[in-house]
Amino acid sequence: KAVVSTQSTGAMVGTLKPVENFNPEVDCNLLKAAFSGVGTDEKTLIDVLCKRSIDQRMEISKLYKTMFGKDLIKQIKSETSGNFREVLVSLCNSTPNFLARICRNAIRGAGTSEGALINVLVGGTKSDIAAIKEAYKTKYKKELEKDVAEDTSGALKHVLVSLIQGNRSDGGVDHDQALSDAQELYDAGKARWGTNESSFNKILVSRSPRHLKRVFNEYRNIANGEDIETAIKSEMSGDTKDAFLAIVRVIKDAELYFAEQLYKSMKGLGTNDDKLIRLMVWRCEIDLEDIKSCFKLVSKGESLEQFISGDCSGDYKRALLTLCG
Repeated sequence: KAVVSTQSTGAMVGTLKPVENFNPEVDCNLLKAAFSGVGTDEKTLIDVLCKRSIDQRMEISKLYKTMFGKDLIKQIKSETSGNFREVLVSLCNSTPNFLARICRNAIRGAGTSEGALINVLVGGTKSDIAAIKEAYKTKYKKELEKDVAEDTSGALKHVLVSLIQGNRSDGGVDHDQALSDAQELYDAGKARWGTNESSFNKILVSRSPRHLKRVFNEYRNIANGEDIETAIKSEMSGDTKDAFLAIVRVIKDAELYFAEQLYKSMKGLGTNDDKLIRLMVWRCEIDLEDIKSCFKLVSKGESLEQFISGDCSGDYKRALLTLCG
């Protein structure tokens, strides 16, 4: 089963919904035909794989092997290429396997892709993290925590390892504790020479979202109107700064955080395709409709579809636009 969840509260709306009157056998035959002709019928691949829910795609993948004795992912890899292939392969993995694969590629590459680890570990809920750890161990015969710890260092290592524990509280707001936490954060940053990241780590990684929202308000009162984000930006640097900022932004508004990340993947020269694919595939069934609304705020009026159309091309572009709904 897919892990479909997000940090925010309230009803999230995805763009990709389960297709009605789903018939996996018909879909498998369509996919087989798409691979069988002279050249690959990419339109059919998009129409099937980019318009079925994760549970439906898992059913197709399983039945495809039963019907034809071939692994669907291997067939996609041999018949397609580039970013289009990456979108389809990502869609054909279960959500925990897909996110575990992102973590593995982030660690295994030449130099760790800290941004990818931060996206997944900060954006994932407790149930996401637990499922990712299990999938990682099953798929790679390694412990995610050990690999991350070996591949990162300093304060960033501590925050990522803490996030991997998946021990964030589900509790409500403790007013006295919120005041105490806000004061501790202020004392650990603004009020001292050099920053004590361990206080930020302890509070931002373990407290409940509702409680942290109160902490951020109390912090503003203590810091004469300055936001916790401003303090993090001025007190920290590099990936450690990015990790703590990501935690704060996901707590405040997860959909806005993901909209900002999508915007950053495409603005300026060149496209960060890994990030774009990661976020589109991950969020399309969870909250992409909400993210699209936030995207217009971030981009000053342009839609996510307009950005994708301007930045991507061919079947890759068509696949992503289909995921947009």
